[in-house]
Amino acid sequence: MLFSGIPFLFYFLPVVILLYVITPRRLKNTTLLLCSLFFYGWGEPRLVPLMLFAILSAYVFGLLIERFSNSPLAKVFLGLSVIISLGMLGYFKYVDFFIESINAVTGLGLPLLNVALPIGISFYTFQAMSYTIDVYRGETPAQKNPIDLATYVALFPQLIAGPIVRYSAVAEQLVTRTHTLEKTAEGIRRFALGLGKKVLIANVLGEFCTAFRATEHPSVVFTWIYGIAFALQIYFDFSGYSDMAIGLGKFFGFTFMENFNYPFISKSIS
Repeated sequence: MLFSGIPFLFYFLPVVILLYVITPRRLKNTTLLLCSLFFYGWGEPRLVPLMLFAILSAYVFGLLIERFSNSPLAKVFLGLSVIISLGMLGYFKYVDFFIESINAVTGLGLPLLNVALPIGISFYTFQAMSYTIDVYRGETPAQKNPIDLATYVALFPQLIAGPIVRYSAVAEQLVTRTHTLEKTAEGIRRFALGLGKKVLIANVLGEFCTAFRATEHPSVVFTWIYGIAFALQIYFDFSGYSDMAIGLGKFFGFTFMENFNYPFISKSIS
């Protein structure tokens, strides 16, 4: 389900906002979690258990790390947590590439597994890792409420395309956050700006790039224009999604950090 699609804009989002508004304060995270799981499962329901496993793993290891914080076991549990998270990510992203590499080097004909890449797996695995690392560093206590932790990992505004939010940055907001008309208005403006970047600029540039790739003998000028257009398409696509995610977060009282601060004119990669 795309933020710029009709199902999201005219059906999912209005229903979620309505449910969130009428839900008592103590159950708002539960509402957000259920809606986020529905959002994630819209495209491929069978992948929801994988994300739930990542959440459960982070929850258990977070408690163990805190329980043995003064023991070498804390580092062991952190290592296991990171290995599980990166193992999941590496398997789904690179297992077929690894098999292809072995076939190319050895001449074997090992069959590819054709593993489908789960949507957003990079984002929710790094969110889960952020939580256990923050607990290990003592920057935040372990989350005792699994619903709150699951809400952090699965929150739909930043589940598919980020931004990746450190747990310590939103830990307090998961428990207590303010909802004001000013913040909601700011969220609407930010979401509308991001939607415009995505639909009016990125998608249009994408159509141009598609036309270029269908050309058999492009000119030098056409190739240069394509290079610029493709760079701008990628920029406005990611920038638009980041704006929409930050705006959606404000709808529900969250303030996400900026993560797309003029990358083309930055002085360093970081």
